[in-house]
Amino acid sequence: MDLLTGQRAVVTGGARGIGFAIAARLLAEGAQVAIWDVDAPQARTAAAQLSERGRAEAFSADVADAGSVESAARETLRRYGGLEILVNNAGIAGPNMPTWEYPPDAWQKVVDIDLTGVYLCCRALVPTMRERNYGRVVNIASIAGKEGNPNAAAYSAAKAGVIALTKSLGKELAGTGVLVNCVTPAAVETDIFAQMTREHIEFMRSKIPMGRFGTVEDVAALVAWLASKECSFSTGAVFDVSGGRATY
Repeated sequence: MDLLTGQRAVVTGGARGIGFAIAARLLAEGAQVAIWDVDAPQARTAAAQLSERGRAEAFSADVADAGSVESAARETLRRYGGLEILVNNAGIAGPNMPTWEYPPDAWQKVVDIDLTGVYLCCRALVPTMRERNYGRVVNIASIAGKEGNPNAAAYSAAKAGVIALTKSLGKELAGTGVLVNCVTPAAVETDIFAQMTREHIEFMRSKIPMGRFGTVEDVAALVAWLASKECSFSTGAVFDVSGGRATY
């Protein structure tokens, strides 16, 4: 497969889970991948594993911190010489509890990582795409951002923000060769489940008509297409990977 031959990509939160699967798929399609993750040792381990498939390098990046993002962007562009693809995947679930019991510090952390992190990464890397009049930004949102999951207000609100940010940035860049889209998975079984209660996990499964959780490969396959030149007439759009949960 060579859908992305010659392309250079940043995948945030690429050290594990969906991000790791996305990085692997982009590599399989011919891209060179920079793995950004707050867990630098795990990022290095992931890059070492993926290097068998192509060029993969690790970068320490806290997407919630503007200085960290700017530093990672400078170093990535220095080492890779440019960038065509940005996949904003880094995120956390936060605790499961009613909104009126939600701790303010936990709320802020979820919003900082899941929403503000997407903004900071776009702010740092979209300009280099605009200079070349080409780029693909793929943001990983969630069905929770469309429907609002009970006992997950911060996560749902942040992911709704990612959807709106995708639409705003997509329209701002519509006259250029830079396209911005987002993916809204239903629940995908990854390490993030460890942050959730069993009751919340079963609630999510019950909402999926196909009766199963998504796989990381399901998400990665769609991201690879959205990151490619074959995706040429979609921007500011939302693509479901939901097993039939969302039909709008």
